[in-house]
Amino acid sequence: MTLPAYLTEASIRELCRRAIEEDVGTGDATTLTIVPDGLTTEAHFVTRQECVVCGLPIIGILFQELNPAVKLSALVAEGTLVQPGTRLATVTGDARTILTGERTALNLLQRLSGIATVTHRYVEALGPDCPTKLLDTRKTTPGLRLVEKYAVLTGGAQNHRIGLYDRIMIKDNHREMAKVVGGPHSIGKAVAACRAKYPQLEIEVEADSLEDVREAADASVEYILLDNMSNEMMAQAIQIIGGRAKTEASGNITLERLPSMRNLGLDYISSGALTHSAKAIDIGLDILPQKTV
Repeated sequence: MTLPAYLTEASIRELCRRAIEEDVGTGDATTLTIVPDGLTTEAHFVTRQECVVCGLPIIGILFQELNPAVKLSALVAEGTLVQPGTRLATVTGDARTILTGERTALNLLQRLSGIATVTHRYVEALGPDCPTKLLDTRKTTPGLRLVEKYAVLTGGAQNHRIGLYDRIMIKDNHREMAKVVGGPHSIGKAVAACRAKYPQLEIEVEADSLEDVREAADASVEYILLDNMSNEMMAQAIQIIGGRAKTEASGNITLERLPSMRNLGLDYISSGALTHSAKAIDIGLDILPQKTV
């Protein structure tokens, strides 16, 4: 799988360096004491659970940062749905390096594969032929947003905005603050102000009521987020919007609810659960000493 444009090799290397520094500090005291210098080994990343594999290119770079002579060879393609017991990759080279990087590599691989797996399940529940697209949110682990959003792509969904800078999104607290200067019908004024200051950015308004929906649609925004609405209320909102803006449903989006939302006519459904509630996949590293040099 090709890495998205926002996830550059430089950004991955920086993430890996920070992760290594956090774990290794002044040195891996246990490994430096027990493992002889010059011992080489081969080790296999093996999944104990069914999962969608994600993170192999990232942990390959992680081991390069630790020691350029250590090589990781992927045995399955990124994004593959695999069964328990599947060997995902083999890492070969200096035993000290492999042991030192083991936990950090597993943390990344387990976390990202967990997100990709949950995302895959949500996409399947919505239906692969459904025109409504599944999106992630900004509910990501601080410092890991780019790789977590990459995991969502690997699982088959799409990315929402990356951060606060690439789309205007007027949420409930923004609306409350806007009322201080704009009065009760503040959405239109807030949209006009944002359009004037950031004309290059698309605008999305979070709507909690049908009145909010009408005001946002009348303000000619690009997207309207239907927040915590019932299916029936969303159907009414879509009629009010009448194609004037793209629609996004968010809030209380569960795996069980998704099939009932297939035919509402939504453009997007977003769920923070793809990232904030994904459980790490049980993946182990089986290591075998090979030879000394």
